Amino acid sequence: MKFRSIILATTALMALPLAAQAAEELHIVNCGSDTEPQAPVQQKHIEEWEAENPDYTVRVEYLPWEQCQAKTLTLAAAGTPPAAAYMGSRVLKQLSSSEQIVPIAMSEEELSSYEPSVISTVQIGGEVWGLPRAFSTKGLFWNKDLFAEAGLDMPEGPQTFDEMLTAAKAISENTDAAGFGLPAADMDNTFHEFLNFLYSNGGQVVDADGNVVFDSPQNVETLTFYQELAKYSQEGPLAYERGGLEPLFKEGQIGMYTTYAAGRGKAEGVNFGVSLIPAGPQGEHSTLLITDSLVVFKGTGLEEPAQNLIKYLTAPERQAEFDKEGGWTPIRLGADTEALIEEDPTWKPFIDAIPTGGPEPLMTDFVGMQDIAIENIQGVVLGELTPEEAATRIQEDLSALD
Repeated sequence: MKFRSIILATTALMALPLAAQAAEELHIVNCGSDTEPQAPVQQKHIEEWEAENPDYTVRVEYLPWEQCQAKTLTLAAAGTPPAAAYMGSRVLKQLSSSEQIVPIAMSEEELSSYEPSVISTVQIGGEVWGLPRAFSTKGLFWNKDLFAEAGLDMPEGPQTFDEMLTAAKAISENTDAAGFGLPAADMDNTFHEFLNFLYSNGGQVVDADGNVVFDSPQNVETLTFYQELAKYSQEGPLAYERGGLEPLFKEGQIGMYTTYAAGRGKAEGVNFGVSLIPAGPQGEHSTLLITDSLVVFKGTGLEEPAQNLIKYLTAPERQAEFDKEGGWTPIRLGADTEALIEEDPTWKPFIDAIPTGGPEPLMTDFVGMQDIAIENIQGVVLGELTPEEAATRIQEDLSALD
């Protein structure tokens, strides 16, 4: 063999390992921890996707929630985004407005697999900007023993605003407990709590066209209900976020509070019921719908395989397995949901409210919007603002913000 031929043959042989290593890496940022129960399920599905797509490898970087979104937004702003990320859907408008993420191409069949209320949590301007990955709804937990002690005959729990106020007042006046556990600290769940009741009275923060509509009659009425409810709540509500109410309920110090489905396991030893969020005079039973979603970032050159991956992970059968391990409200309704309710009927309120639920309001400056709402809700709770004053202030400040 001639020397030149030997060199060419050797070069070709040396190139074989390089070709084998040419798989491109998809960097995925995942808010949360790899010790969470759903993490092994996700990893299994990723490995299955890699086996079907050998040109790519997937590297999942888990980051704590308090760091995750800020780091991801910083990477995107610096022009070095991950291929995709799992983060709160509340930031989608900020990301889409700054053109840092790409819309997800969805067929009619794919769209119709979701409840319209669920897909609305990731829709802006008629386009889908993320795929729902984790999903939470809320229900009203109530202490049956305290209801009996207070002389209340509500076998299914309070169903309306009026019944809830009646129950809260009776418990406060006839037992040693407060009627309702009200979170009003400088935390996101203060706004979340209010949205449960706002949506249950037919209210909105922004309408379908993105216009701020906070000074509506429904919203003023909900603030009025909230101010009255605060009279029968635990002392010092501004010191409490949702997690701080859990031990109060377990210890029989509050008669009612709202929380996620996971609250069922945290109320062991309590004779409790779970019902839908009570309906307001102008609405029906509803709930805040909170989703975290998988988004695809722009400018990586890997947008197509990243979309393929997140669609694979959120396909109905894989997503159902992910939901079950995570203990979340099922993202899609179907036979698995019916089986879940049959196995544990206390799931029913968390699922029945999905079609009428509402999303976290999608505004470009979500944090700014939330801070404005919380400050004025606190003013109503403390009696420092009338409901009309609070609604007007929120309307004006949010209109200026967005």
